[in-house]
Amino acid sequence: MLSNHLHNGIEGPKLAWSRLPNSEDGEPDTVGLIKKSDKSSIESLDYEVIENHAYWDEQAQRGKLYVGYYVMVKWFFALLIGIGTGLAAVFINLSVENFAGWKFALTFAIIQKSYVAGFLVYILINLVLVFSSVYIVTQFAPAAAGSGIPEIKGYLNGVDMPGILLFRTLIGKIFGSIGSVGGGLALGKEGPLVHTGACIASLLGQGGSSKYHLRSRWLQIFNSDRDRRDLVTCGCAAGVSAAFRAPVGGVLFALEEVTSWWKSQLMWRVFFTSAIVAVVVRTAMGWCKSGKCGHFGSGGFIIWDISDGQEDYSFEEFLPMAVIGVIGGLLGALFNQLTFYIAYWRRNYLHKNGNRVKIIEACLISLITSIISFGLPLLRKCSPCPEADPDSGIECPRPPGMYGNYVNFYCSKDKEYNDLATIFFNTQDDAIRNLFSAKTIHEYSAQSLLTFLVMFYSLAVVTFGTAVPAGQFVPGIMIGSTYGRLVGMFVVKVYNKKLNIEEGTYALLGAASFLGGSMRMTVSLCVIMVEITNNLKLLPLIMLVLLISKAVGDAFNEGLYEEQARLRSIPLLESRPKYQMRKMTAKEASGKRVISFPRVVKVADVVSILRSNNHNGFPVIDHARNGETLVIGLMLRSHLLVLLQSKVDFQHSPLPCDPRESRSIRHTISEFVKPASSKGLSIHDVHLSSDDLEMYIDLAPFLNPSPYIVPEDMSLTKVYNLFRQLGLRHIFVVPRPSRVIGLITRKDLLIEENEDSASMELQSTSSSASR
Repeated sequence: MLSNHLHNGIEGPKLAWSRLPNSEDGEPDTVGLIKKSDKSSIESLDYEVIENHAYWDEQAQRGKLYVGYYVMVKWFFALLIGIGTGLAAVFINLSVENFAGWKFALTFAIIQKSYVAGFLVYILINLVLVFSSVYIVTQFAPAAAGSGIPEIKGYLNGVDMPGILLFRTLIGKIFGSIGSVGGGLALGKEGPLVHTGACIASLLGQGGSSKYHLRSRWLQIFNSDRDRRDLVTCGCAAGVSAAFRAPVGGVLFALEEVTSWWKSQLMWRVFFTSAIVAVVVRTAMGWCKSGKCGHFGSGGFIIWDISDGQEDYSFEEFLPMAVIGVIGGLLGALFNQLTFYIAYWRRNYLHKNGNRVKIIEACLISLITSIISFGLPLLRKCSPCPEADPDSGIECPRPPGMYGNYVNFYCSKDKEYNDLATIFFNTQDDAIRNLFSAKTIHEYSAQSLLTFLVMFYSLAVVTFGTAVPAGQFVPGIMIGSTYGRLVGMFVVKVYNKKLNIEEGTYALLGAASFLGGSMRMTVSLCVIMVEITNNLKLLPLIMLVLLISKAVGDAFNEGLYEEQARLRSIPLLESRPKYQMRKMTAKEASGKRVISFPRVVKVADVVSILRSNNHNGFPVIDHARNGETLVIGLMLRSHLLVLLQSKVDFQHSPLPCDPRESRSIRHTISEFVKPASSKGLSIHDVHLSSDDLEMYIDLAPFLNPSPYIVPEDMSLTKVYNLFRQLGLRHIFVVPRPSRVIGLITRKDLLIEENEDSASMELQSTSSSASR
C-alpha cells in the first residue's frame, strides 16, 4: 500500500504538470535562488516537508503514541530553553554588575586620595574588559560580534548563515557581552541575550555540539528546519524576557520583530518559555537579596519602577509629548543612517585589514569613552544638595564608593553633588533609573543633559559596529530619556507647577520614542516599556509617542535591524512585496535557464553539474510513453551529496528501479539533515573512484514529488506572498496546464479524524454538486 502511494505520488505530477523549458534555451542564470551581492556561503533553509520515500517510511512506522511523545518533547525543550536562557542571563548580569561594582568601588576609593591615579585605574580596568571581549570575538567566535538580531531575523526568515548558532558563538556571546558592557562601552547586553537564547535553542534542537563532543543521542529528536525554527523562535522570546524581565514583551517581540511565520501552537510554547525565564530570573533575584551575589545591585535585572511617579496627565501635555515623538523619530532615523554609513566603511575598508585592527579600534573607543565619562564631569561645577525629603528615600550626596542619585564627584563641599557624573560616571542601568526617577525635579541642569545627549549619542553611533557583542536597547533608552527629561524640564518651567508634572515621566516617553524611531517596533516595545517601568497608567502616552516616532522614522529610512541586515547582505523577505512586483509575472522573475536531471542519472554527470554551479535545487525529468518530457519532482543538492558520499544507491543499470521496491530503508531522514548554522557537506568532501563515476543513480525515491508550482503568468506579488508565507525555498514556474483533473474546496479539507476512506469518498461525491 505504501509503495502504491509513492508510485501515485510520482505519477500524479505527470498528469498535472507541463513541460519545463529546455536547458539549451536562453542564457545561464540562477533559478530558485536568491541573487546575492557577494559570494558568501549564505543559503536558504528547507522549511518545506520533503515527502519522499524516507519520509513516508518514517511516517508509516509512527503511531499516535509517538505523536504524543513528539509534542511532549517539544514542550520539554521549551522548558529547557527557558531554564538555559534564564541561567545565562543571570550569569551575565551577575558578572557585569560585579565587574562594574568592583571598578567603581576601587575608583571611588582611589580618587579620595588622587584623581589622576583613579583616572588611570578606571581606564585600565575598562581597557582590560574591552580587550577580553574583542579578543574572544576576533579569535574564537567572529559570529558573536554585534547584536545578532539581524542574523536571527534572517534565520527565521529562511536564510542560514554559517556560524551564527554554533556553540562557540554562544560562548563568545556570553563572555564577550560581559567584557563589553562591563567595560563601560555605549552599548547594552539585551540584543546579545536574544542571540544567546537562539543559540541555546538551536543547540538543544540538534542534540548539542558534535565538534566539542557535547552531544546527546536522546536530544536528537528534531531533524527538520521547521522544528528548529520553532525552537529558535522560543529562544528569541526567552532572550528578551530575560533581558527586561518582560515575558509578555518577549512573546510580542518574537511575533512582531524577528519571526516571519507564526501559528497558535507556537504561541503557547513561546509564552511558556518566557514564563519559565521569568521564574528563573525572579528566583535568582530573591537569592541575591541575601547578599550572596557580591556587588550585584538593583540594576542587574532591568526594572525601573516609576509606579510612584506622575499619576495623571492633562490635555495640555499632549503637545510636548507629540514633540517628543517627533524628536525620537528624527534622532532614531539619523542614528540608523549614521550607523549604516560607519558600519559600511568599517566592513569594506577598516576591518579588511585583519583582526589586529579590530582589536585596536575597540580599545581606542574604550579609551575615548573612559576619558569622556571621567573627564567631562570634572569640568562640571557641582550643585548644592536639595532639601532632604525623608519620604523619597534618596540620599544626597551619596557616600564615597557608592553610585546612584546625587553622586559626589570632584566637589569641594560635602553637601554638593555632580549632576553630570550622576549619569555619566555610572552604570547604564543606574543612570537610566536616575533619569526616570520621580520627585527629583531640578536634579539635572539643562546644560548637563544636553552635554550628555550629544556625547553619548556620538559614542553610541561610533561604538555600534565594533567587533564586540553589542545591543542597542539600553543605549537607546539612555539617549531617549535624556532629551525626554529635557522636554520635561521645559514643560515644568512653562506651566510653573500648575500641573502635577514629573520630569521622569517625560524621560520614559523619550526613551520609548527613540526606540520606536530607531527600531520601528510598536506593540512589543510598548508592552516592554510598561513591564520594565511597572506603570500601566502611562500606556496611552507610550502608544502615542511610539506611533508618532515610527511614522516620522519611516519617512526617512528603514528600521535599525533591517538596515543592518541590508548591510550584511542578508536577503530578507519583508512582509509586503515591492510595488513594482505588481506589474511583473513569475516568468519575468524566473531564470532563463533551468539545470535539470533525468530520473536515472550517471554519477559522473551529477558530480560535473554540482561542481559547475552552486544551485541548491534541480528539477528531475522523466519521459512518458509518447516521448513527452515531464517533471516528476525536485531534487535538493544536499540530498545528492548524501547519496554520492554513501554510494549505497549506485547501480550498474541505466534503467529505473521498480518503484514498489522500498529502497529508503538504506537511509533515514536524519541523514539528509544539515547541521544548523554550519556549511554542511560539500562536493569537495565527496571522493569517488573511476568505477563509481561510471555508475548510475535512480533519483525517484529521494526527490520531492510534490513541490509547489505556479503558472508563468501569475503576478509576482502573489508568488512573493506564497513563497514567504509558506517558507519555501524553490517554486517551479510552468506553462498553463492543458487540463484540470479536480477542484478542491473548503468542504474537501474538513475531514474528521475518525472518518474512514469510504465515508470520505461518499461525502466528497455528495458535496460535489454544491461547489
